[in-house]
Amino acid sequence: MSKAHILIGVGGGIAAYKVCSVIRHYTEVGHDVRVMPTRSALNFVGAATFEALSGNPVSTEVFDDVDQVAHVALGRQADLVIVAPATADLMARAVAGRADDLLTASLLTVSCPVLFVPAMHTEMWEHPATVANVATLRERGVTVMTPATGRLTGTDSGAGRMPEPTEIAALGDLLLDRPDALPYDLAGVRVLISAGGTREALDPVRYLGNHSSGKQGYALARAAAQRGARVTLVSGATSDPGTPASVEIVDVDSARQMQAEMAERAKSSDVVIMAAAVADFRPLSVSGAKIKKGDEGPAPIRLDTNPDILAGLVQDRAAGRIPSDTVIVGFAAETGDADGGVLDHGRAKLRRKGCDLLVVNAVGGGKAFGTEDNTGWVLTADGRETGLPFGSKTLMASRILDEVASLVPDGLVPRASSENDADAAAADNHHDNPERNR
Repeated sequence: MSKAHILIGVGGGIAAYKVCSVIRHYTEVGHDVRVMPTRSALNFVGAATFEALSGNPVSTEVFDDVDQVAHVALGRQADLVIVAPATADLMARAVAGRADDLLTASLLTVSCPVLFVPAMHTEMWEHPATVANVATLRERGVTVMTPATGRLTGTDSGAGRMPEPTEIAALGDLLLDRPDALPYDLAGVRVLISAGGTREALDPVRYLGNHSSGKQGYALARAAAQRGARVTLVSGATSDPGTPASVEIVDVDSARQMQAEMAERAKSSDVVIMAAAVADFRPLSVSGAKIKKGDEGPAPIRLDTNPDILAGLVQDRAAGRIPSDTVIVGFAAETGDADGGVLDHGRAKLRRKGCDLLVVNAVGGGKAFGTEDNTGWVLTADGRETGLPFGSKTLMASRILDEVASLVPDGLVPRASSENDADAAAADNHHDNPERNR
């Protein structure tokens, strides 16, 4: 990874302590980090902490180091700016073009990707002034994260919680790799994603499973939510990839549980992405007690075939059980064999499944399952084939979503929306309404 110049602005909110982990993430991989706190931020975390973590001096004032014109010099050389926590006041000042401290002055000089990470009480996040300011920042090309929902200051809970440092760093890394990776182009689109592996019980202790970590499905959910989508993630077993902000998670174990959740929730979804690694088989019978080893060795395990969830969703669409314009995306984890290569098997699977788009990965030998990086191809029903360059699964997710967005009906996507994400999520928190918001 080449050395990048990263500015981290810190607003005056209690969540400022979380930014210390973000700073450490970037310094540990060798980037040059300059921290620009507001005056209020120093009430929560002292300058000495930021200087120790970044290895650079910290200032809040434009009039410090006047001979170096710091706000212009630092802004010009920046490759990425992260502002976290982005308070309501800080975003308002940025929208107004204020330059009354080093951070806001520097924001007027940068030409690199800028990531705002809001953190505030729910009432402040949902206030019309904040809603308008967020919309304005997005219209100017700034990426504004949708905050998480959870515990706030004191006993309050709701939308406005700052996402976890790992998620902030993941999106920051994505913007370093691909500055245009997070357009706000899926606003209002309801996206249903499956992730992780399924577990098929043998007895109360053992199960049949696979090596899926769930990282790719979670990366898709994270990126889709930050592009404005209302995301529901049906999650099987994972290696704890972290809960994405502003995503509803439904936990399942078996393939049949996943099938039931996906079939029902697809009825009110605009896009369905089957990224889960679903077990092909399950034991024909499940023992109610732990199976003992015994002296004669293990008894044969008879298997039954699990339902093909992806094919079933395509059939439901053809039968009118889910809307006819729902975009259906499948995944294929393939290995080459005597009958053909990975891409050959992927093409055949696309024809067989009948989905709109298929993501093909080569697996085995340390590829795909459980890794942080991935590569592959995107195949579409109309014959297009797009290679996915090797990179992080978050980067791969952004490229897959580009293809998905191109398939979503134009009338469905409000390209310039000022609707507050928290309001939208609250209004669509329940999925029993068959009427979709057009």
